[in-house]
Amino acid sequence: MGLPTIEPYPMPTEADLPANRVDWTCVPARAVLLVHDMQNHFLRAFRSDSSPVVELVENIRALTATARALGIPVVYSAQPGGQSEDQRGLQLDMWGMGIADPADAGIFPAVEPDASDVLMTKWRYNAFHRTGLREMLDAQGRDQLVVTGIYAHIGCLMTAADAFMQDIQAFFVADAVADFSPDDHRMAVHYAAGRCAVTTTTSRLIAELETA
Repeated sequence: MGLPTIEPYPMPTEADLPANRVDWTCVPARAVLLVHDMQNHFLRAFRSDSSPVVELVENIRALTATARALGIPVVYSAQPGGQSEDQRGLQLDMWGMGIADPADAGIFPAVEPDASDVLMTKWRYNAFHRTGLREMLDAQGRDQLVVTGIYAHIGCLMTAADAFMQDIQAFFVADAVADFSPDDHRMAVHYAAGRCAVTTTTSRLIAELETA
C-alpha cells in the first residue's frame, strides 16, 4: 500500500523515443501546458539528487518559462491532502489514504507556480476528471495539451489518453515526466506514441514552439 521507493534511473533521451503515429505540431496559440501532480508527497519517493528527478525538474522549469514567455497558459494539478474515505474512493484500495500532511500537498518548490498560473484540484488519475481543465481549454479556444509531471504511466498517460478521446492533441514530453521505474516510463512513452499523443523532448518542443 502506498508509493514505492523509486530507485534512480536514466531519463530517456531523444534516441530512446519511439516513432510517433501522428505528426502534430505544437503551436503557442493552441496549447496549454500541464504540470501534473508535482507535489512534495509524490517527489519524496525519488532521490532528489539523482536521475530522473534532476532532469525532470530542470526540464519542467524550462518548459514553464517558455510557456509563460509565449503566452501559453500553465496549469498545475494537485491532489488535496486529508481526503476522506469517500473522497478517496477506489484509490483508497490501491494507494491508501494518500496525502496526510497539508505541507505534502504543496507543489515541489523548484517548480512551484507563478501568480499567472492556474492551480487545479485533482481527485483521480486523469486531470480532466472533476476539474475545470476542459472548460479552460474551451474558453480560451485551445485544443492542444502538453503533458509533464508524475507519474508517467498513471496520471500523465491517463490524461493524454483522455485528451485524445476529446479531440485534444496531446504532446507527451518524455524527459519532463518520471515514473516508478524505467520500464514503467518506457511503457508510458511507447503507448502515448502509438495510441494517443506525440512523444517529444523538452528541447525539441521548445524549439518547435519558438519557431511556430
